[in-house]
Amino acid sequence: MNRSDPTVQPVPHSVVEQVDAADSTLQNPKLAVLSIGSNLGNRLETLQGSVDALEDTPGLRVKAVSPVYETDPWGVEPGSQPTFFNAVLIVRTTLPPASLMERAHAVEEAFARVRDEQWGPRTLDVDIVAYQGVVSDDPALTLPHPRAHERAFVLVPWHDVDPAAELPGRGPVAELLAQVGAQGVRPRTDLELRLPD
Repeated sequence: MNRSDPTVQPVPHSVVEQVDAADSTLQNPKLAVLSIGSNLGNRLETLQGSVDALEDTPGLRVKAVSPVYETDPWGVEPGSQPTFFNAVLIVRTTLPPASLMERAHAVEEAFARVRDEQWGPRTLDVDIVAYQGVVSDDPALTLPHPRAHERAFVLVPWHDVDPAAELPGRGPVAELLAQVGAQGVRPRTDLELRLPD
């Protein structure tokens, strides 16, 4: 099976070695939390492709991948769209937040993401949930994600991969999840996303 993003050229081994070295030493890597979701096409294949494409990004290593959950679309009439597959990734990156967002959008576009309506159906959604404790109200990239604290489809898988996680300015993910509840977030134990080799 071809795991690579067709829009990304293979990363030379020398660059991978440099990124891995930066990951642990010189470049002061930051931890970021990404939420991925899909409700069009082959949802699992698309999510796996996005994990692989992110891992293929110089300056970014995918450190953890949550279990897959199936969820109802958020903010729309029930039954008006297919259900989503959702997951959360923990990444370590030397990219600044704006560059990470650009890469997330590039990965979405590689999977034919169309942005023609708010909360519309999508082949792929990649959101930056949190970035190393950064709090910013920049309208181009608000950190942490302004609605993460009320979205069970983010909190449930995030709690799976990091039970001690905290959402900057909002508190422990476990407490936020207790307030929101996990209703409508259904585990898909028959599905799995692979952490890149």
